[in-house]
Amino acid sequence: MLAAAIIPAGASGAQVERQGWTGHRLSGHGSVTRWAHPASLAPVRVSPRRNSRQITSTRYLTEDSYPEVYIALRSLRDPRGVEWTRVRVPMRPNGRTGWVRRESLGPFYKVNTKFIVNRIRGVAALYKYGRRIWKAPVGTGAPGTPTPGGNFWIREKFRTGEPGSLYGPVAFGTSNYSVLSDWPGGGVIGIHGTDQPGLIPGKVSHGCIRVRNGAVLRLFRLMPIGTPVFIH
Repeated sequence: MLAAAIIPAGASGAQVERQGWTGHRLSGHGSVTRWAHPASLAPVRVSPRRNSRQITSTRYLTEDSYPEVYIALRSLRDPRGVEWTRVRVPMRPNGRTGWVRRESLGPFYKVNTKFIVNRIRGVAALYKYGRRIWKAPVGTGAPGTPTPGGNFWIREKFRTGEPGSLYGPVAFGTSNYSVLSDWPGGGVIGIHGTDQPGLIPGKVSHGCIRVRNGAVLRLFRLMPIGTPVFIH
């Protein structure tokens, strides 16, 4: 039942079972992803132990002051009955994971979508239950400011209030960080509309993923918070 990555240091799988550790997968199996907002400010640790090294702390808000989102990967209960959750952590460097007490997270929400970006072809697609429901050409980072590849997720979505602006009518904030991006304040890789649709597809941005306005409005209706984002 337990993956090797979550077995306490120095213990074999059989030893863990004898010690009473139990667990199950929450995301990454098939097309299901579970996520939660934080319920409290709590330490994120390298392993499911109270005295393990702290990586960072949970936070209530994103850089844009929307409720922060943590992807829940796995649940683990220790011999004392304390439940831990392994989460993806939105921070630099990209790709960090850690463990938090289950009580420090709110209720789990479930999504069955995934968003895939192909930087070479300049195209993106949204899938639901494994079936493609949206596809469009996109602009990605220029050679000097590339869009980082990897596995990320949607943390926020909102209307910009300025449809004719650089960001178009709507935007999504992701967990992907870069040295520079089109996002206000820099650093966060966003998915948003554009006031220069003729540049799409192409490598034209400071890192953000640009979508023509008509297509991004359709995407806004279809893609929920917590959707995994795969950039390759």
